[in-house]
Amino acid sequence: MPYELDHLVVCASDLSQGRLWAEGLLDVPLESRGAHAHMGTHNHVVRLDVGSYIEVIATDPDAPKPEHPRWFGLDDVGGPPKLSNWVIRCDDLDEAWERAPATVGRIMSFERGDYAWRMLVPDDGNPLFDGCFPTFIEWQSSHPAAQLPHRDLRLRRLKLTHPHATDLRAALAPFVQAMENVSIGEGAVASLQAEIGSASGEIWIA
Repeated sequence: MPYELDHLVVCASDLSQGRLWAEGLLDVPLESRGAHAHMGTHNHVVRLDVGSYIEVIATDPDAPKPEHPRWFGLDDVGGPPKLSNWVIRCDDLDEAWERAPATVGRIMSFERGDYAWRMLVPDDGNPLFDGCFPTFIEWQSSHPAAQLPHRDLRLRRLKLTHPHATDLRAALAPFVQAMENVSIGEGAVASLQAEIGSASGEIWIA
């Protein structure tokens, strides 16, 4: 089964702040706000390459707080916006769940407008390996990137750094197809860094 990078996730404590931060870095506009009622979050997105995108996401102050933890660790987000997770697309989420670590979470189904998808969501809302291990998604509709304007942004590479890099590599081994532009290094602090090619040059987001 193919595994491909679907999108990069930037978490922000405030969506407007996150949008301004991303637009300032990327020098392109983000698309209009979307909402996820089941998770109490909202987002902006921008197209990245063919079939992928960057998502800026935050808790929605106007939405009821869900009874379960929000995805991407958003219940605990504070400080400036940061690249906090990445998402891998697959055709069979049940198979991905079986190949992933036992603590990866549970499968949840979502719908919004014309889009429908299933995702693996950790029980406590926090992605494994401090976000260096990806979230998995299975689209059950058309992909949103196909409807986004072309902004001439391309992912050059994604650098993952983690104190337990050896364990992270082992956890990612079944998903090597999605690792073409991904590198893993060991460091004292977990981090994600993405090099984005643009019309105005190379940009790092972290």
